[in-house]
Amino acid sequence: MDLLHSPLHDRHVALGAKLAEFGGWDMPLEYAGGGVLAEHKAVREGVGLFDVSHLGKALVRGTGAADFVNACFTNDLRRIRPGKAQYTLCCDEDGGTVDDLIAYLRSDFEVFLIPNAANTAAVVARLRDAAPEGIEVTDLHRDYAILAIQGPSSDEVLQALDLPVDHDYMSFADARIADHDITVCRTGYTGERGYELVVPAGSATSVWDAVMAAGEAYGIRACGLGARDTLRTEMGYPLHGHELSAEISPVMARAGWAVGWDKETFWGKAALERQRAEKTVPTLRGLLAQGRGIPRPGMRVADAEGSELGEVTSGTFSPTLRQGIALALLDPAVEDGATVVVDVRGRSEAFTVTKPPFVQPSTKES
Repeated sequence: MDLLHSPLHDRHVALGAKLAEFGGWDMPLEYAGGGVLAEHKAVREGVGLFDVSHLGKALVRGTGAADFVNACFTNDLRRIRPGKAQYTLCCDEDGGTVDDLIAYLRSDFEVFLIPNAANTAAVVARLRDAAPEGIEVTDLHRDYAILAIQGPSSDEVLQALDLPVDHDYMSFADARIADHDITVCRTGYTGERGYELVVPAGSATSVWDAVMAAGEAYGIRACGLGARDTLRTEMGYPLHGHELSAEISPVMARAGWAVGWDKETFWGKAALERQRAEKTVPTLRGLLAQGRGIPRPGMRVADAEGSELGEVTSGTFSPTLRQGIALALLDPAVEDGATVVVDVRGRSEAFTVTKPPFVQPSTKES
């Protein structure tokens, strides 16, 4: 299968990016001149610019569009007002996670969605199959690019571009940059204060160049999806295919906070309520290395006697903490603070069970 290219592909090649496949797209993993560690540090201490145009985009429009979306996905759109965004999940009837996504509430008539790249078609198909007459679901995956400006200096970069920075976390505003209409969303996947710009695909290179020029005074660095992964793992943020999947429900992923339990209906409600009540399914926990072991997905987790407790779903070396960290699905009886053993390439490495995040987030700072 031929991989899809971001509208910014030529910019990545010019910057010496190492490219890799993500959800059917050829995307930058890291850039020449520093790599993942330097890019991670730039976001934690300064500012980084990511191309995340592989993420999906879809629009639900029509009379009652917001109520329709609310009856499909887990979170409760009635908790927010137009101009705000909300993390939510699309589940199947067994409670498995088809995708996790962000819903941008423009009005009762219009909801913009950003699902994951590989799952966009499935989410759109499910919505179309369920949509009543008068509600239109449009796949806009190739129509827009998304640029993520993340880090403590992200406000300064946006201000240099005369873009709005005074809106709250998980809200968005329409704006213009270099004569292009864009949407500025105060969202991100790094744990740092930051913004995501939703840009028409034809405007992507102009906006990328403008952001890089404005950020030069603040040491802005182009960042790839390798650093995005280490950053999100430090925050304990789930990644579909790892912490969420058709076999891993929001209850198992400890994402019950993104479920509107009091709603009359949503896809998978009965199954999730059953899991929530029974409390027997494996649940997501954090693991912090006591030694030098670096965990990786699929590694076995056991107790001191060797009895299996679960497995690692995501694992990496934390550039901030300088030690190994992991997310793992474990037996729900395992308590925070317990010591467990991870089989790291044939070596038994001790880890402490903890509750993420591993690094203090600053996403919501005013």
